[in-house]
Amino acid sequence: MDFSLDEDQVALRDAVRRYCEGSYPLQERGNPETPEQARDRWKGLAQLGVLGMPIAAECGGGGLGATEVMLASHEFGRTLGGAGFVPAVVLCGHLLASGSPAMRQRWLPPLAAGEARVSFACGAAEMRGDLTRPGVAAEASGAGFVLRGEKAFVLETEQPDAVLLGARTAGREGDDSGLTLFVLETNQPGVVKQAFTTLDGRRAVGLRLDDVAVSADAVLGRLNEGHVLAREGVDRALAAWCSEATGAMEALFDQTLDYIKTRRQFGSPLIRFQALQHRMANLLMSLELSRSMACAAAVAVEEATPAERRRIVDAAKVFVGQAGREAGHCAIQLHGGMGMTDECRVGHYAKRLMVLDQYFGNAADHLRRLATT
Repeated sequence: MDFSLDEDQVALRDAVRRYCEGSYPLQERGNPETPEQARDRWKGLAQLGVLGMPIAAECGGGGLGATEVMLASHEFGRTLGGAGFVPAVVLCGHLLASGSPAMRQRWLPPLAAGEARVSFACGAAEMRGDLTRPGVAAEASGAGFVLRGEKAFVLETEQPDAVLLGARTAGREGDDSGLTLFVLETNQPGVVKQAFTTLDGRRAVGLRLDDVAVSADAVLGRLNEGHVLAREGVDRALAAWCSEATGAMEALFDQTLDYIKTRRQFGSPLIRFQALQHRMANLLMSLELSRSMACAAAVAVEEATPAERRRIVDAAKVFVGQAGREAGHCAIQLHGGMGMTDECRVGHYAKRLMVLDQYFGNAADHLRRLATT
């Protein structure tokens, strides 16, 4: 694996970093976005070309790969920005690329231009990222299907124009076969949405589908064969989220180091105390190892076989999830009482890392999968 960056990738990273530093000021990071802020920032990312990075050029994108996605995600993690980027662009963008020509032209150019918001609808929280238990059934009806069931949450957007979701069209819950992916426009009759705020201050929405009629054109990929496609898309999203987590950990390390250099106790800066030096050294080692795991996951989603990709992504999710939680706890503790306040940014980073750990199963869930494969 070659983890070195070329000149174009360095320039991309620097451009995203400059945009994030300007659009997500330090004193506002982690604060809930207003609708106007969310809209302006989404358009700004589109103008920068970030929303079209992994989308094919014929659909208005840049045709870039997982390494570029990793770099952008890392910068979003450093600034707690880019809400909705991974679900919409990395996950849904990849899945929509497997759709019909009409479906690709319907959604990918507006997505790259920042004119459409799409996201992925997850099943019940207790399913722990198990895609074979979608919580929605699709029954054939005439030339289309009728969807019934519930999705616990749609990732990182309150008002999606469309959601991608899995539904069972054959077999039983838990079967790999019989799962079909659909593209559902959320303004259809029978779609009931309930918005809520997640732990990290971002907005999401739950869905209830009451006999929602969709045409056969809404099927994404092949009927009853959606599990493989969904798994590949989710693995790409998990790799990007691992990179985002390393960015958040880097910010935690930098902010904590600056604090203990200036905070004085017993007449000396906190950095002079050897026990705290050891904790910062451990935090730095976890950060560097997390970077390596995130890089390995980014390479695996493009170059590895499906089985190897899954093992590497699971391993990255395990290590980064555990390291992120420890980094959050360490940063809050070293900041003392002020680390528990909303005005101190480290708590917001810790919350984001906790949420990232839960996406499609936490570290323990992925460790369990590693142990059984």
